[in-house]
Amino acid sequence: MKRDFLGRTLAVIRDLSIEEQLFLYRKTRELKQKWYNNEDVSEFKIKKRNVGIYIVFVEPSTRTRESFINAAKFHSGENVKVNVFDSEHSSFNKQESYVDTFCMLTGYSDYSIFVVRTKLEGVCRLLERKVGEYAIRNGLEVPSFINAGDGKHEHPTQELLDEYTFLEKNNFDNSFIHIALVGDLLHGRTVHSKVDGLRIFKNVRVDLIAPREIAMPDHYVEKMVRNGFEVRTFESIEQYLKQPDVAKIWYFTRLQLERMGEDILEKEHILREAVTFKREFLDRLPEGVKFYHPLPRHKLYPTIPTFLDPLPLNGWEEQARNGYWVRIVLLSMFGGALEAPFDTTKREPSYEEDFIVPAPITHGEKGVQKDGKRGIKPIENGTVIDHVAKGKTPEEIYSTIVKIRKILHLYDVDSADGIFRSSDGSYKGYISLPNRYLTKGEIKKLAAISPNTTVNIIKDSRVVEKYRIKLPPTIYGFKELRCKNENCITNPVHGEDVKPSFVRNEKGLFVCEYCDTPHTFEEIWSI
Repeated sequence: MKRDFLGRTLAVIRDLSIEEQLFLYRKTRELKQKWYNNEDVSEFKIKKRNVGIYIVFVEPSTRTRESFINAAKFHSGENVKVNVFDSEHSSFNKQESYVDTFCMLTGYSDYSIFVVRTKLEGVCRLLERKVGEYAIRNGLEVPSFINAGDGKHEHPTQELLDEYTFLEKNNFDNSFIHIALVGDLLHGRTVHSKVDGLRIFKNVRVDLIAPREIAMPDHYVEKMVRNGFEVRTFESIEQYLKQPDVAKIWYFTRLQLERMGEDILEKEHILREAVTFKREFLDRLPEGVKFYHPLPRHKLYPTIPTFLDPLPLNGWEEQARNGYWVRIVLLSMFGGALEAPFDTTKREPSYEEDFIVPAPITHGEKGVQKDGKRGIKPIENGTVIDHVAKGKTPEEIYSTIVKIRKILHLYDVDSADGIFRSSDGSYKGYISLPNRYLTKGEIKKLAAISPNTTVNIIKDSRVVEKYRIKLPPTIYGFKELRCKNENCITNPVHGEDVKPSFVRNEKGLFVCEYCDTPHTFEEIWSI
């Protein structure tokens, strides 16, 4: 049974199970208490030989960077070396690839832990896979990667310190939390991490406070609901305080102007007004409320104004200090100093599903489309793809037929296609391919392009095989795939040659495995 965390990666908060997160919080509490009691804390120090901790910040940062540097220095010594890179002197500014750079660095220590902050989303997931493969090929220990913030995707270590702080506020009771998330919920990666991070609490109520222009993206709200959270939405603090059920924990984020388009920037003043706390709101707060913020605040327009600093509302200063303790323990875990009393083997999700289903063949069924109506002749041998985009408009059906032909490269046969009306009045499309048999790989690809289609394999003018295809659980490995998020590491413009891969969620959308952007199955194809 594996009890250590060596070789683990924290790209998103859900990379740590709830049990593993609670273990981290218990150990953080122990470390903090022992430190302030002047007790021995050597059990938390990494003892593994020749460990390199690399702080690699391709995007500028002060708070997270310095917090990690100081946490790493807690471990530094004869066995552990701390190496700091920053955006100004980074090789990435010279167009060097992420994978090559980190593969090279991995060879300089017996074991490496990389703390990485980037503007691009999904970088740590890429490094976990590709650098991990490099290490195995070369007989090296698989390194650990820690995401210190990637674009507007996630900031899992901030989430760890936030959840630890909320537990402190609740006297480490994780039975219930009622929290208000306030500010730029569209671009704020710290609030996006809370969609999964708050699952450490058994019952969760979340109040989202933001104008619609910077509201929490729908797919995150939907995921909160799927996680069992009770979710309410409000467009301003003023509107929120007009109702009686006000949360005891408020979490503010700044307006991230650097990530906003011109259309949103034009409304900057109105947006700030909606999510900035005012002095006149103080009398409307219930007793015991604490305010939190990932810091730093905007120096001219802070959502938590400085007049609140000396008040009991101030929870953000202790929150910031907790970052040091939480990150020390995270490095302790990933560096092998701390082992858990439970199995820490990372369990990869299983996506096995029968999405190509053999269908019954009617006795004597011929290899034709509607008995040759619309000028289509029966075929003796080949494939007929039927029920293409059934129920959609003729324009959508035709577009799907074109997409199938382009992606499957169905140019080299004397074939035909068309659109006709079914007996129920709806339209559907078909493609007739004489002397051309689709392979199982092509049928799998077809399932991702046009699900709910029927594939007929015809020999000697009779249907000998028939399949009904559904949406597959995963889609990957095709060069025509694209993630629509321009900031995703898989986008070709970034030059990292990363092949996109998608996993179907509960709503039938395909989620990018790197940046978590959801897509319809139509959106993942670029032709």
